[in-house]
Amino acid sequence: MKKILIINGHPDKESFNFGLSESYLKGAQKSNAEIKVINIRDLDFNPNLQFGYRKRTELEPDLLDAQEKLKWADHLVWIYPVWWSSVPAIMKGFLDRILLPGFAFNKRENSLFSDKGLTGKSARIICTLDQPAWYYRWVYGNPSHNALKKGTLNFIGVKKVRITTIGPIRLSKEEFRAKWLKKIEKLGQMNK
Repeated sequence: MKKILIINGHPDKESFNFGLSESYLKGAQKSNAEIKVINIRDLDFNPNLQFGYRKRTELEPDLLDAQEKLKWADHLVWIYPVWWSSVPAIMKGFLDRILLPGFAFNKRENSLFSDKGLTGKSARIICTLDQPAWYYRWVYGNPSHNALKKGTLNFIGVKKVRITTIGPIRLSKEEFRAKWLKKIEKLGQMNK
């Protein structure tokens, strides 16, 4: 049985991203997968990695719980809006605070390289845009995709990463959104 962790990075509970998260969850429940959910907006933590890796800041209980869920999961589903070609600040702070040396990766002594700490997992990135997906890809080069997939997930050992990009949201009609909610539910049902 697949163990799925859904991580919603949108700070607004009323957002379309919340609907996407619920649709994926609904589909995954039909597949009898084990599922856990993290809504980053509901966590109580300081998103500032104020000392970098020089000095460890004690992790809050919600972040310790999030690390346990990350270890537990086989498949990670990241849902977020693209803001300024990146993830929302609260999601970036979440990543900074939990993906630490000794957990997500281990620095090799006298080397620029690190050992990956979260291997054997797959991921799905689902992000929303206020522009067409093709425009984001061809004009901007998918910066948030690259940062999360290559710069973060691949770096910590998550090799199989699929991406779903939905846009434009701001000017979208109800039929467009309903179609995407169904597609995301189907992805959840297939555990992809």
